[in-house]
Amino acid sequence: MPAIVECVPNFSEGRRKEIVDRIVYSIRSVPGIKVLDVEMDSDHNRSVVTFTGGRESIQEAAFRGARAAVELIDLTKHKGQHPRIGALDVLPFVPLSGVSMEECVEIANKVGQKIAKALKVPVFMYENAAKRPERKNLENIRKGEFEGLREAIAADESRHPDYGPRILHPTAGATAVGARMPLIAFNVNLKSREIKVARDIARKIRASNGGLPHVKSLGFDLEHKGMVQVSMNITDYTVTPLSKVFEAIKKEADDRGVQIAESEVIGLMPLDVVCDLAAKYLKIAEFSSRQVLERRIWG
Repeated sequence: MPAIVECVPNFSEGRRKEIVDRIVYSIRSVPGIKVLDVEMDSDHNRSVVTFTGGRESIQEAAFRGARAAVELIDLTKHKGQHPRIGALDVLPFVPLSGVSMEECVEIANKVGQKIAKALKVPVFMYENAAKRPERKNLENIRKGEFEGLREAIAADESRHPDYGPRILHPTAGATAVGARMPLIAFNVNLKSREIKVARDIARKIRASNGGLPHVKSLGFDLEHKGMVQVSMNITDYTVTPLSKVFEAIKKEADDRGVQIAESEVIGLMPLDVVCDLAAKYLKIAEFSSRQVLERRIWG
């Protein structure tokens, strides 16, 4: 079984395609790297790139992407809906095939140290790579965002980085580097201009407020679409299926007299998630991904 690691960096640029293209080019320039997906969002002013490679190539590609982001993105001029602390905001490594989570933690630490040393960007380790229990949750690292962290990083010992200087890079901020299992970035857009509706629903369903397990959620205003959004990360879809999340949001929206306009997946999601949706909504008994033609042909 070949060793395959997935990397899903989030960059704080979603409006200037030429900048994102240059970052993606730097990632793709590493032999053995396959760029699978590039998503840009203008309201969030954020891009998500998904690529895969072996143990060594994934580290080099991740570093080249980080270096390009530091060179090309100025966070002091960045405005967007999504919380962020850096030009390269988050850099997670995900084991896909022939690689353990422990190996991905080791990869994350190697890349984090290199970013801190070579680029002078403070690095915080999160999720399975966290060095402090409270940093397993990315939201704790992002508290105050770029502007708040700029003041706290030196003064507050609890906000010191795991690697690198105790001062933010003047234009690139800081970066969170981690190792995790596959997650689903899922958004539901509502036919409403009331941001309170989206925030109330997000608050109701998020795990930290006693809602759905493994669901992180925020409410955003999508100005260019004239709608509001419930934006989510589902960190364990085997515990909380996507269908359950959608139904919960639909119920909350219905209770408030608001319709769902559309939903969207940012980046990629496992085939098993699609199969679960098919089984749920088509009521197919005992359906599994083994019944998908392409999976039987190619593996």
